[in-house]
Amino acid sequence: MTRTDPVSLVLSIQGLSKTYANGVRALSDVTLDVPTGMFGLLGPNGAGKSTLMRTIATLQEADSGSITLDGVDVLRDKDRVRHLLGYLPQEFGVYPRVSAEDMLGHLAVLKGLTRRGERKDALEALLRQTNLWEHRKKKLGTFSGGMRQRFGIAQALLADPRMVIVDEPTAGLDPEERMRFLNLLSELGENIVVILSTHIVEDVSDLCSRMAILSRGELVLTGSPSEAVERLRGRVWTRAVERDEVAAHQERFRVLSTRLQGGRTVIHVLSDDAPDGFETVEPDLKDVYFAALRRAADPAAAAA
Repeated sequence: MTRTDPVSLVLSIQGLSKTYANGVRALSDVTLDVPTGMFGLLGPNGAGKSTLMRTIATLQEADSGSITLDGVDVLRDKDRVRHLLGYLPQEFGVYPRVSAEDMLGHLAVLKGLTRRGERKDALEALLRQTNLWEHRKKKLGTFSGGMRQRFGIAQALLADPRMVIVDEPTAGLDPEERMRFLNLLSELGENIVVILSTHIVEDVSDLCSRMAILSRGELVLTGSPSEAVERLRGRVWTRAVERDEVAAHQERFRVLSTRLQGGRTVIHVLSDDAPDGFETVEPDLKDVYFAALRRAADPAAAAA
């Protein structure tokens, strides 16, 4: 049900800003190009990810800036954009007493698939693609979290979208369902744009060839995850310390992360030179993520 004619760029965001009535600046001059494939959007809660996704999905207005999708003005031509877009929000409701097949059929009509034969073929293809064909007669209220998310993707793929946006799609899924869902997203990303908005770094590391990191409404890093990791090679150091020593290390070094292991705290620090008592460690995307957030919080710090 996806296209087989990918292009190098279908989404362009220029100077996008949004401030809410309560004074919170959710987006600040965001400029971003998103090519065909899996694109990861990382950031902590409150970074502006959902605001950006909802604006692209034509669900809220921006104060300034522009967005184009395949040359279509997203902020002005919303009806046309909605025919090019599939959207799976972080929270979406279903009718628990309605079967997956009936609900998807109803949504297909709303998407413009009014011819019965065409709609039947589309529903079967989508339910098979999302591994829900055998469960199509079951009521949605009986679905597991992973099955609900796969149903969400099925509805997002109605009418052959050029781009699919998924907002925090793996939150609450068990490891098996999470892997099944991510594999499905990866397959979709072979032919269309799939924007994965999340705070789970591993999801982006495993799937996405391009990414961006948002912090407090500002874009603090864009590019290839592998290239971003490579730029930190030889600059990330680790050491296990006692819990009461962590604060002192945070004062002395640029501590990226801490985690408890075997009763001691393992810390990662960013430094061009080897700190005393530390060992070098292979960086990963978590290190990139925390380095970008630390840099955003302290612009005077050395660039990561």
